This record gives sequence, structure tokens and C-alpha cells, in this order.
Amino acid sequence: MFRNLLSVASLCLFASVVIGCGRQSVNESVPPSITKPQTATEEHASKETSMSDQVVKTDEEWRKQLTPEAYRVLREKGTERAFTGKYHDFKGTGVYVCAACGNPLFKSDTKFKSGTGWPSFWEPIAKKNVEEESDRSFGMVRTEVLCSRCGSHLGHVFDDGPQPTGLRYCINSVALDFKEASSEKAESAGKAEEPEDEK
Repeated sequence: MFRNLLSVASLCLFASVVIGCGRQSVNESVPPSITKPQTATEEHASKETSMSDQVVKTDEEWRKQLTPEAYRVLREKGTERAFTGKYHDFKGTGVYVCAACGNPLFKSDTKFKSGTGWPSFWEPIAKKNVEEESDRSFGMVRTEVLCSRCGSHLGHVFDDGPQPTGLRYCINSVALDFKEASSEKAESAGKAEEPEDEK
């Protein structure tokens, strides 16, 4: 009888250890940020972009530099209304940079039509150029995307994007400026692949 009880207790202990290892702790306060292994393209872009020159400004300096709407989004973590931004349906060929500091963020060939009303990209130029933080505002748990150079709020990243990454960087238009590629590069890019909905 004692041996049977001991066997049952051992079995229960083993089962609780095995089941517990596969579960996420209920007390974990911050979900892991959405990350993917860095590609060769990202590594190359990281080397080209020096992020050692951090941009630090006072609140007053940011207010002077940015429009009221850009300040609200970039410095106060606001969100522009869907389908109102200048880049949500924009199809130029080039690079999207941070509107506050010029940090290169996304290439036009990673932009896709998400139907959400905000510019959407499936990966940044380099993981080093953006930062991700947990955002628990408005009763939701999301992953906020910030410029790694000046700390400006850009938008959020979700795991419902297209391949090859499966990510959707949902970015406010007002947080971006666009640097057009040279016409020669744009022509060769157009011949290399058929244009998609929002490329």
C-alpha cells in the first residue's frame, strides 16, 4: 500500500514538472519582444549605419523642430488616424527614415498593403536601427517600435505579417520621411520584379 502511494506521488510530481516546463508563467509581466534572426542584409545595413551618434534633445527643442502632430506621435506616443497619413498608400522606391533624426528604418521593397490604413513593412533595414518595448496602454499588450537613434515612437509590430518574416511593422506616416532612390536604381528594381499592391 505504501509503495503504491509512493509510486502515485512520484508520478504526480513527474507530471507536474513536465507540464509546467511547457507553459508560460502566469506571473511573467513583460512578454518577449518579437524578434527574428538577423539576415545577411540586416548585418550589412548595420555596418553601414553608425548608431553611435545618439540624438538627445530637450522637450523644447523637439517642439521647435516638429509639427504639433509629429510631436504628438513621435514624442508623446500618439497615433495618427488610419488612412490619413501621406505614406499609407505611397508606392515610391527608396528608403523610409525617422522624421525626427533621419535614421534609416525601412526599405520600400519591404512595404506591403496591410489594409490597416498605416504604412506596413515586413522587416526594418536593420534590427539595430529600431528598438522594441512592451506597451500595455489602453488595456492591450503590444510591442512598441521606437527609433534606436532618438527614441521616437514609430508605431507597433505584430506577428500577423507576410513571409519571409511573418511580421507587420505598423508605422505612423508622420514618423517617417522618404528618401527616393536614384532613377537608375528605381528602373532596375521595376524590371527585376512585378510591382505589388503597395510597393
